[in-house]
Amino acid sequence: MKKNKMISLSLVTALAAGSLAGCSGGESGTATVGDKTAENKKTAFSISYPTTVNTGYHARVPDLNKDKWVIKLEELTNTDLDVKVIEEAKMSVMFASGDVPDVFGNLGTPTNKVMSGSVEAGVFLPLDDLLKQYAPNLMKKVPKAAWDAVSYQGKIYGIPEYLDNPSRRATFIRSDLLAKTGLKAPTTVDEFLTVLREFKKLGVENPYQMRENFKYADVILGAFDVLPYRDQFEVVNGEVVPKFFDVENMQKALQVYKTMYDEGLIPKDFATITSTDYTKNINGGKAGIWSSNATGLVGFRTSNKQVVPEAKVDIIASPKGPEGKGGYFYYTPVIRSFYINSKVPQEKAIGIMKFFDWMATEEAEKFFTFGIEGDTYTVENGAIKYKFPATKEETEEEGFRSGTLWGSQNATYNKARLSLDENGRDTIKAFDEVLAKEGLGGIGFYPDLTSAAKYPDLAAPSQDVGPKLIIDHMVKMIYGKEPISDWPKVIEEYKSKGGNEIIKEATERYNKKQGVMVLTK
Repeated sequence: MKKNKMISLSLVTALAAGSLAGCSGGESGTATVGDKTAENKKTAFSISYPTTVNTGYHARVPDLNKDKWVIKLEELTNTDLDVKVIEEAKMSVMFASGDVPDVFGNLGTPTNKVMSGSVEAGVFLPLDDLLKQYAPNLMKKVPKAAWDAVSYQGKIYGIPEYLDNPSRRATFIRSDLLAKTGLKAPTTVDEFLTVLREFKKLGVENPYQMRENFKYADVILGAFDVLPYRDQFEVVNGEVVPKFFDVENMQKALQVYKTMYDEGLIPKDFATITSTDYTKNINGGKAGIWSSNATGLVGFRTSNKQVVPEAKVDIIASPKGPEGKGGYFYYTPVIRSFYINSKVPQEKAIGIMKFFDWMATEEAEKFFTFGIEGDTYTVENGAIKYKFPATKEETEEEGFRSGTLWGSQNATYNKARLSLDENGRDTIKAFDEVLAKEGLGGIGFYPDLTSAAKYPDLAAPSQDVGPKLIIDHMVKMIYGKEPISDWPKVIEEYKSKGGNEIIKEATERYNKKQGVMVLTK
């Protein structure tokens, strides 16, 4: 059993219920965002939105500044925008050239690698005073944990797109198959295995859908609280160590996976199944249980019904392990963040702040969610009738409006849109009644541990992929190429190859509270 497990106070404050109406007020004689009668000129500024790949709607638009959604956003916010969407891989080049826009969007926190030390170098403004005076809506709506995540040395630098519920991943099940077994939804690891065995008897090709690197296939690791990820450190006997140092529970988790492999409850080639094949198998009706973001419920229901008309997909509580834990890692509370160039004049910075503050209003929620009245929605008897996207192109266009352009929002889920149909309401219910009760906190470091950069095979490359050395041994043990009882030797190998240095730095930074983020609820 675990000893001296991490105990921490919650960093997340309660999110104000409902949408906050109204716009931020300015000083006497200044315009408020959205004020059509204001005498002041429009606030003109350049802004870059981040993306991982240059695909989708924005890539098809020749000039985003002439796009109807950008033009409407300018109208609603009394701004003149110069919009660009920049791939994450190209951001470091932008910093090197010095061509930084007035507002820069980043996927993550102020000190991640993409930022290239720009915050530390003074490229961006500290925003505390601007936020307090010109962004009352944001200050009320954004959770403390998100503000903490976009802070550096005690000052806020970023305007976050945030999560008020850090538990986002869920366990999905084909409820129609479960009904055929006569069993109830599994609540423990043993019951989970029983259901998988019954699914196999029914002829389900992949009772549990695994994939490479245990990504979206880590439900058992979660049940034993041994997720090997970047933000999954814990305090044990005065040291900050990765959770996979828990030998007893790690061996138990690996034995469950080996049982699943030996009995054909997971694909034999799970270690090489790509994200494309993983999704194809699920959407093709070949999976009985799988793990994914809860927001995918609508899509999974639709795709499965197309191949199996009687298919019914639901989200269930994740199986719990011996310590009563279950679920998946807590996400960092920030999805994207936006920074104001330190060269921006004060007057323009105020206008930019009001622009983002408007995003926390009911008017903004209505625009980003439903679009333009008479175009993408109508109002009948006071109720919104939304024209849901019917094609891939329309879906991408909706994503550009409601995702890319909505710079600061609660990205947990879009309640207004999901409330329009049964599938959406089921998604909300899953977040509020299932995911809110599960998930695994941990300790993370922002900026990353410098020692981890020296030993890439020992460092988790992302929030949901473990270190190469650890993943390689896990796979070998499940395939039976190494004995699971050798896990203590894996830990010693990790330590000898640089892990001791990582642990030392992690412990020192944790004790000094230097760039430490405790992920919890």
